Amino acid sequence: MRVSRARLLTRALAAMLPAALLVPMAPATAGAMSDPQPDRQSVARGYLGAVSSIDPDATAIGTAVLRKGGNAVDAAVATAAALGVTDPFSAGVGGGGFFVYYDARSRTVHTLDGRETAPAAADESLFLENGSPLPFWEAVTSGLSVGVPGTPATWRDALKSWGSRPLDALMRPAEQLARSGFTVDETFHEQVARNAERFSAFPASRQLFLPEGAPPEVGSTFTNPELADTYARLAATGTADLYSGEVAADIARTVQNPPVDPDAGLTVRPGELTVEDLAGYRTVEREPTHVRYRGLDVYGMPAPSSGGLTVGQALNMLESKDLAGMAEDAYLHHFLESTRIAFADRNRWIGDPAYSDVPSAELLSQEFADSRACLIDPDRALTSPVAPGDPRSPQPCAQSGAAVPTPYEGEHTTHLTTADKWGNVVAYTLTIEQEGGSGMVVPGRGFLLNNELTDFSFAQADPDVADPNLPDAGKRPRSSMAPTIVLRHGKAVLATGSPGGASIITTVLQVLLGRFDRNLSLPEAIAAPRASQRNSATAQVEPAFLELPAMAGLLERGQRFSGTPSEIGAVTGVERLRGGRWLAAAEPERRSGGSAAVVLPVRLPWDR
Repeated sequence: MRVSRARLLTRALAAMLPAALLVPMAPATAGAMSDPQPDRQSVARGYLGAVSSIDPDATAIGTAVLRKGGNAVDAAVATAAALGVTDPFSAGVGGGGFFVYYDARSRTVHTLDGRETAPAAADESLFLENGSPLPFWEAVTSGLSVGVPGTPATWRDALKSWGSRPLDALMRPAEQLARSGFTVDETFHEQVARNAERFSAFPASRQLFLPEGAPPEVGSTFTNPELADTYARLAATGTADLYSGEVAADIARTVQNPPVDPDAGLTVRPGELTVEDLAGYRTVEREPTHVRYRGLDVYGMPAPSSGGLTVGQALNMLESKDLAGMAEDAYLHHFLESTRIAFADRNRWIGDPAYSDVPSAELLSQEFADSRACLIDPDRALTSPVAPGDPRSPQPCAQSGAAVPTPYEGEHTTHLTTADKWGNVVAYTLTIEQEGGSGMVVPGRGFLLNNELTDFSFAQADPDVADPNLPDAGKRPRSSMAPTIVLRHGKAVLATGSPGGASIITTVLQVLLGRFDRNLSLPEAIAAPRASQRNSATAQVEPAFLELPAMAGLLERGQRFSGTPSEIGAVTGVERLRGGRWLAAAEPERRSGGSAAVVLPVRLPWDR
């Protein structure tokens, strides 16, 4: 009788593993200086599930959920809650995000839109003062920038639809982590230092992050008992307290009357978010974007995210090109040109579909992609800004209307990926927008509020060209978040995503092309030097990109570059390997390196 590989795996585990490894383990924390910190490794291979995030404590908590029988959705929620503790400047219950889930049983991909919404009082003049747009940084650190948080509702609704564990159980490890503390690393210290001036203007932010008047020292233990109490309240009420209870009242009070120190010398404009706005918030389950590429099915997040649509359009433009057979400079030239063109279309057409007629199907049609791909000259770069095309009436190589600029987006988001022993996969990108969000900690609650509404266009760039991303009541601002899941023959083979503002799109595309066209492993594709061309005169590049041998050929083609002092993105991903194994991969160096783990890191006979 033929014995299945799954049964062989079970028998092998029973024979090979000590019994202690089969007992559910408590999530690791870094509660005291003497406690061991979870290992920070960027690559892991093994069985029964995988987790990859930017933080070792969060990854350890997510992996423990899988070890105890939870599924990929459970692990994603637990990991995200932990990131709200250890990476509070990028994510947390004061923000929002986009959740993409692959269900192995039905072989279907689902998405959950947990994007923040503008208050009912918002209109196109939200960021205008005396008829002119506010300075960006004044808008960021204000009540005007705060949208209704969607992250707690995302956790609640994802678990309700696809999870197997209750919310209170999955938030408890993060609550314990916040209460007992974790070890401060260089990244945490630097993030506080970069925001010290504005944090110090808000008593609650100062008390939490600058208790001794300076950023927490590397190696010290950071605790957040107020956040632990907030997590306990949300867990007990199924998040209701944040949307209709005492936490909701505190959020509205903070936005309407920003608790700024009068001696700080900082002008902080109030917002108009109300408890009614919080009570009316809903997540939205949306049909994922989908394109076919090299025999693969690539799924992503639809509008109001521009991630899935723009990555998908670029892939459609590149599919007819022999990227695998090109020299490195030719390949990179085509990559840069594809995003230059795709961003021209993104900026013109994508916004909240409840407020704008977003031509999603047309943007992802091969006919439109071909009409835009013919603009790519293999020997000469286009001159930006490139004008958009018309996806509803595509004409070969045609450009219609004026170019629309790419507005700035905060880069300090976070992304996590999870997979379980059943083959379910989650790609989840979440954020509070700018590093440190609005800078305002809700007094007594221990979390920062987002500045997500600054993702709206502050004003219409061209009075003759409609802008689908202007503010409005209840509207969701356009995003570049691009959580992505790739299937082969109906089964998930890879999931990935990244932070990085508008560069998220180019980062995810570059990882996909590196993995599927350039024959890089997933860790190699993640580690490769990055470039981001977003329909601007110069492409933003990392210093290492400028040192590539391909630079000479790119410059000859007219590509122009501007360096960035920081890295572009911070990718995490998981990939299904032969024999039922999972590969989890994270950044080896960016943001001080990410953290990848699997439930069972052993080799079995068929792997040798």
